[in-house]
Amino acid sequence: MPGFDYKFLEKPKRRFQCPLCSKAMREPVQVSTCGHRFCDTCLQEFLSEGVFKCPEDQLPLDYAKIYPDPELEQQILALPIRCIHSEEGCRWTGQMMQLQVSSCLPGFLIFFFFVLPFYLSTLKPGICPQESVYCENKCGARMMRRLLSQHSLAECPKRTQPCKYCGKEFVFDTIQNHQYHCPRFPVACPNQCGTPNIAREDLANHVKENCGSALILCPFKDAGCKHRCPKLAIGRHLEDTTKSHLTMMCSLVGRQRQEILELRREMEELSVSNDGVLIWKLSDYSRKLQEAKLRNNHEFFSPPFYTHRYGYKLQVSAFLNGNGSGEGSHLSIYIRVLPGEYDNLLEWPFSYKVTFSIMDQSDPSLSKPQHITETFNPDPNWKNFQKPCSTRNSLDESTLGFGYPKFISHEEIKKRNYVRDNSIFLKASIEIPQKIMA
Repeated sequence: MPGFDYKFLEKPKRRFQCPLCSKAMREPVQVSTCGHRFCDTCLQEFLSEGVFKCPEDQLPLDYAKIYPDPELEQQILALPIRCIHSEEGCRWTGQMMQLQVSSCLPGFLIFFFFVLPFYLSTLKPGICPQESVYCENKCGARMMRRLLSQHSLAECPKRTQPCKYCGKEFVFDTIQNHQYHCPRFPVACPNQCGTPNIAREDLANHVKENCGSALILCPFKDAGCKHRCPKLAIGRHLEDTTKSHLTMMCSLVGRQRQEILELRREMEELSVSNDGVLIWKLSDYSRKLQEAKLRNNHEFFSPPFYTHRYGYKLQVSAFLNGNGSGEGSHLSIYIRVLPGEYDNLLEWPFSYKVTFSIMDQSDPSLSKPQHITETFNPDPNWKNFQKPCSTRNSLDESTLGFGYPKFISHEEIKKRNYVRDNSIFLKASIEIPQKIMA
């Protein structure tokens, strides 16, 4: 390494300069035979070319006659110098020895263990304020070190800065874009109600719950009111239109009642049997029998059923305490024709064989069940087997069906297991020709 190239306060004297590099000597050595002095490195490079003569007087050189000159080195290291950034304004000065320690240590050890710590301790924060450095945030800007702090805090586009609304940290050049999405950024109410500083994430709730200028529909909209007004004016509207709202609600209730009836009818149709067979369980038999005894001609009705798919709709009724000639002594059973969905497609009058049974609930493994059965063919001249009008319903007591007033006596019903677990089973089956079923 050649001599020192520092900025000296005064130009070094000639005796301090190396004749080979013309700089203040670094690690000076002396040729004892002639007394000339050189930088150790400069002299080594000169001799490496194969010329073993003194560069000054051309006298022969002997390696054994070259010695370090520590006294001269101390004089050189005591020379005053300026900071290498003096042209940028740094005013630091000091002896060169403050940057140089023992020349016998390796260069990297000198720098890390002696030069750098000493140099850092000499300056204010330890580093030259006039040194040109790059921004630590890697924004690409270069400036004097003394300006770096101000740049990092207030000027650097890559500096981090908290959002003043939500508090999250963002790089400065992206924070403006963040504010277009920041959930806490204040926005104006779209209804111009005058409420200040509504956070973006609270706007929807404000409009829905708190905004007095938000347009809302009348609470009776489902009843037919089409009025729409600001939330603050809805109270006045309700006061002024009480009568019309009441009329709307009455109409709505009527429509809903009709819809419920339609739905109920459709549900009944879906649950109706359509294979021509009804097995009807009457549970709580003893209570219902007592009820029938207390109420004259009290009739129980079965669920409706169809003779076949798209067929006749029928219903069975029973008088547990009898009817007509069987009143007080027998169970009476009847069948009637109800208005059905497919009546316009069917032949009238209804003319298919009907069979009634009361089921013996005895265990088949112990004894053969003995069901009581009666069968009849409908009389085509009897009015109840004609096509029913649409107004007739299952609870119309004036349309008594056809059947048996003395189907089974109260005494007979007790002899076997016709009543079991306080329940009886009544069966009605319709004999439909196969060609009709198809």
